[in-house]
Amino acid sequence: MKLSARLSALAGSSALILGALAGAAPANAAPDGATAAPDIPVANVKQHLTDLQSIATANGGNRAHGRTGYKASIDFVKAKLDAAGYTTAIQQFTYNGTTGYNLIADWPGGDPNQVLMAGSHLDSVSSGAGINDNGSGSAAILETALAVARSGYQPSKHLRFGWWGAEELGLVGSKHYVNNLATTERAKLSGYLNFDMIGSPNPGYFVYDDDPTIETTFKNYFAGIGVPTEIETEGDGRSDHASFKNVGIPVGGLFTGASRVKTSAQVSKWGGTATAFDRCYHSSCDTTSNINDTALDRNSDAIAHAIWTLSGSSTPPTGTVFENTADVSIPDNGAAVTSSVTVSGITGNAPATLAVGVDIVHTWRGDLVVDLVAPDGTVYNLHNRTGSSADNIQQTFTVNASSEVANGVWKLRAQDTASADTGYINGFKLTFP
Repeated sequence: MKLSARLSALAGSSALILGALAGAAPANAAPDGATAAPDIPVANVKQHLTDLQSIATANGGNRAHGRTGYKASIDFVKAKLDAAGYTTAIQQFTYNGTTGYNLIADWPGGDPNQVLMAGSHLDSVSSGAGINDNGSGSAAILETALAVARSGYQPSKHLRFGWWGAEELGLVGSKHYVNNLATTERAKLSGYLNFDMIGSPNPGYFVYDDDPTIETTFKNYFAGIGVPTEIETEGDGRSDHASFKNVGIPVGGLFTGASRVKTSAQVSKWGGTATAFDRCYHSSCDTTSNINDTALDRNSDAIAHAIWTLSGSSTPPTGTVFENTADVSIPDNGAAVTSSVTVSGITGNAPATLAVGVDIVHTWRGDLVVDLVAPDGTVYNLHNRTGSSADNIQQTFTVNASSEVANGVWKLRAQDTASADTGYINGFKLTFP
């Protein structure tokens, strides 16, 4: 977390286009029909912190912007995400005459027009390894991203993670990212979650109050495990969420305290001592010994809970699945092509809630017309040239096919109706309950 003065905020709070949670729920509960988030192993998060400490130790004791330790930190996180199946990109920028780096990781799938993003700054100050500030947030979202991959989670929204450079010098990396997003891309961000210092050794449990839905999501989680929270004020506008909030993107996040002194009332509430939340804030003693494991564990699980809840998760369809995974090339501005599945052994008609799984890889989804063709030739339109310049169609559609006999050959039909883009049907499946 940087030391600069509090940034001005936009007046008012943008409403996040997500259903508000109704009341507190047990920590491991999920909204009706939603998939519960997994427990995030704190041992894994701590191992990432140990690795970041080793990087700092091998590179002059810090991981600051422009230093070798920072680039090594970026490379470390990127390698983990690449191995897990993320699409990663390193974004370069220049500040104070030196090159800085942001790392962006996208989890394949989900609606590209609704993006939920979580981020943390990865740089330290030059005086230390920065393990709480902000190895803690960086390691927690890394392990949450890896948990997404391990579980094969496919939310309805698209998931994106970011690790920012040069936050300690004035939110430089996150500002660069946001400023270089086209207006249409900014509009796709349904929410940004920020995690900066979530393992303070004398912790408090603070929740950002910038967006009501995100705030409620975190508060409900902590209420479910019996941990009281307070509104975060010490770092308001001083971390990377400000870069997003200042252009109207809904934001939220967690924080366990920095240099302010814990009050006696807060000691009664959370335990600890009436001293600084983090006595090693921006100091050389911000090492792996400067972490409260309980706070790190609780906040890591809260991160996963929020990501699973806010990404519009739903339980995957269960039942009998008929699938074709053969690639079918879609000609540029050409004739329609089909991928077929033969359904057999199903009694009577198809259901009113036939789940149609579509996986099309394409460089411009706005050119595509996609239909489901029933065995008798009846056409059900799934996608008709929407999404503009976004790529790919990777989602499950629900079709009322109750007037159709279930058994027979069903086809996914795709046509590219304009020039200059390429793609293919990567997969097609029908799920009968």
